[in-house]
Amino acid sequence: MELFRSHVLICGGTGCTSSGSMSIEDAFKEELAKHNIANEVKLVRTGCFGLCEAGPIVIVYPEGAFYSRIEAKDIPRITEEHLLKGRIVTDLLFKEAVVEDQVRSINEVDFYKKQQRVALRLCGVIDPEEITEYIAFDGYKALGKVLTEMSREDVIETIKKSGLRGRGGGGFPTGLKWEFTYRAQGDQKYVACNADEGDPGAFMDRSVLEGDPHSLIEAMAIAGYAVGANQGYVYVRAEYPIAVNRLQIAIGQAKEYGLLGKNIFGTGFDFDLEIRLGAGAFVCGEETALLNSIEGKRGMPRPRPPFPAIKGLWEKPTLLNNVETYANISQIILKGAEWFAGIGTEKSKGTKVFALGGKINNTGLLEIPMGTTLREVIFEIGGGIPDGKAFKAVQTGGPSGGCITADYLDTPIDYDNLIALGSMMGSGGMIVMDEDNCMVDIARFFLDFTVDESCGKCPPCRIGTKRMLEILDKITEGKGELADIDKLERLAENIKVSSLCGLGQTAPNPVLSTIKYFRDEYEAHVVEKRCPAGVCQELLTYHITDACKGCTLCTKACPVNAISGERKELHTINAETCIKCGACVDKCPFKAIIRK
Repeated sequence: MELFRSHVLICGGTGCTSSGSMSIEDAFKEELAKHNIANEVKLVRTGCFGLCEAGPIVIVYPEGAFYSRIEAKDIPRITEEHLLKGRIVTDLLFKEAVVEDQVRSINEVDFYKKQQRVALRLCGVIDPEEITEYIAFDGYKALGKVLTEMSREDVIETIKKSGLRGRGGGGFPTGLKWEFTYRAQGDQKYVACNADEGDPGAFMDRSVLEGDPHSLIEAMAIAGYAVGANQGYVYVRAEYPIAVNRLQIAIGQAKEYGLLGKNIFGTGFDFDLEIRLGAGAFVCGEETALLNSIEGKRGMPRPRPPFPAIKGLWEKPTLLNNVETYANISQIILKGAEWFAGIGTEKSKGTKVFALGGKINNTGLLEIPMGTTLREVIFEIGGGIPDGKAFKAVQTGGPSGGCITADYLDTPIDYDNLIALGSMMGSGGMIVMDEDNCMVDIARFFLDFTVDESCGKCPPCRIGTKRMLEILDKITEGKGELADIDKLERLAENIKVSSLCGLGQTAPNPVLSTIKYFRDEYEAHVVEKRCPAGVCQELLTYHITDACKGCTLCTKACPVNAISGERKELHTINAETCIKCGACVDKCPFKAIIRK
């Protein structure tokens, strides 16, 4: 066994990789070789640490020094000062990792304090491409336990007692779904994983695959044993190359170690796993569309019932959960159903992973106990709104969710509470909006996404959402009428109850929730022909105030020559010629141009 005096963990998730973490790793290799300490310091390329805002991230142990926004040019200093001389380079640490000259570890930083990591427990901790590191953290111990000590019924009962609900959006009890598949009649059964994750701004499942792929493999093998399946499929979009590559490596290693394939642990249980790549269609996140795609058919939803547990892949009983759901399984088996059920709320047990983005200081990935309030997430973990702006709303559930206002910031996060507010848990996207966001435009943005992603199979979704989008376009262009708001609500309610699948049934949620909580903004667009947030271009007018110094920079920036005036004199804008591009606002050094 190799012993190292220092371990340097480098974030290898998609976010940090895109910011240059690979060059950081190369720079470390060069510096360690240069100083002849490559055999004393181990470099580990991990998955996502979570705090994406601070990336690229490097953590050096045993000190736990949390370096953030590192560039390749910083590596010589870290190597010479920290790794050679034992002096932490404090000016390169994350801003909250130094308090009164005292260095704090990653778990003492506000972003992590209130988190409880179960699904993400090994992300940012291990090398995801090395199976022995997963095994060192009790990896595959749960699989060994169920195969040698538990009956299928015991496994299913444990998952039922844990209270785990599906983390893909619907929140259906996981153990109950496993039991339905177990009891279904069929000469062949399958286990499938939904790793499609197409919500804008969502990257929970992708991060688990990038940082801890063996947790998925182990859980799917456990599920296969429990329901009587010997074949599994992971459906993941091809747009996630790092996740796909690491999953392929992990599957190969599991087979090499005898943890996939024939006669696992000498128990006679066989289970194999294959990857199926998706082309990025949002509708394939719907379970029956996903199954069609795995079979090589066009990804379109099937009528239900029958449900996949009865008739799924190739019309055989099929168990389907998403990545985050599976990521909890081994810990439930090892620590017990009571342990997991002791986390969270009465009806929503355990933890939930969220991708926090939008107008927030600490964008990133977090995992919190169910029941944590929205206020805690946004203002404590998330660090509040940038630039002193006022919080306006938070959308949960992606395009299928709704917007929640400041009046409900103290709402504990769980499945039922979010639905009661007109939103939903979804897969875990959480987008924060501030005073500068137009809620009509937000609704239009998400509806435009779902219209584009509709498979077109059922008329309510194919036609109804298109009609709703046309009305929203009309309103944001200043051509709306008061009757249009009522028409939007009627269309939305009809689409919700008549669409074939979850995409259409939830597509109206952003519109309904914004009308419910921000009707005054809709009315301002319609009655006053004004966008209160100053976002909808067709409703804006540009004016030059007395603060103008006549520098002429705005006239040079205007692409249509709509601005006139002599040098050192007050300039004016021709409203009829102005195309409202905003170039003049960006160029004015005196902030003399305003939008109304």
